[in-house]
Amino acid sequence: MEEMPRVRKSFYTIFIKRCLDIAVSGLAIVILSPLLAGLCMLELIYHGRPVLFAQERPGLHGKTFKLYKFRSMTNERDEKGQLLPGEQRVTPFGRFLRRFSLDELPELFGIFTGKMSIIGPRPLLPQYVPLYTKRHMMRHEVRPGFACIPLKPMKTWTWNDQFENDIWYIENCSFSVDLKMVFAVAREALAGAEYRSADTREAFNGTNLYSDAKELK
Repeated sequence: MEEMPRVRKSFYTIFIKRCLDIAVSGLAIVILSPLLAGLCMLELIYHGRPVLFAQERPGLHGKTFKLYKFRSMTNERDEKGQLLPGEQRVTPFGRFLRRFSLDELPELFGIFTGKMSIIGPRPLLPQYVPLYTKRHMMRHEVRPGFACIPLKPMKTWTWNDQFENDIWYIENCSFSVDLKMVFAVAREALAGAEYRSADTREAFNGTNLYSDAKELK
């Protein structure tokens, strides 16, 4: 029988975390507005309209919301009108956006409006939800986040690693944990994450928890 995690409840998780999300995301939107405007212009040049990619994702308690990112791919299709595989549609500019997590910046608006948090389990595809175990479903008991980076060094990243890291987070969420993750996200964004720029990860199918490990470097 699966051990069910307990979501940590504290003054920080109930009150302070949301206040910090509003303050930090609001300030970031203001400060980064010139960068956001510049990226919109570059999106028009390299990818055309629309400049944003929108997709339904499950959020708090599994309620779906629209997640927005800067596009990293074109809309090229084959002779049958079907979209080409993602690895064929991603552009050099798109890889650059992914590597430095710039494609994720529109999520600041989702954080400000309460659909997301700065730190929390990444919102994945809605078709994955029926495939989760009851234990892994608990990742939806907190707001999804911009990032939930493992604090312990890891060489690979399987679906099980990601889900268990999310479980660890909801059980141990605190100001110090969030602060450490914020600095980890900043370091990764500034250094550039090669695994993000070339991400062709196998979709989760309920049976590949331990397969398709990708290197974190």
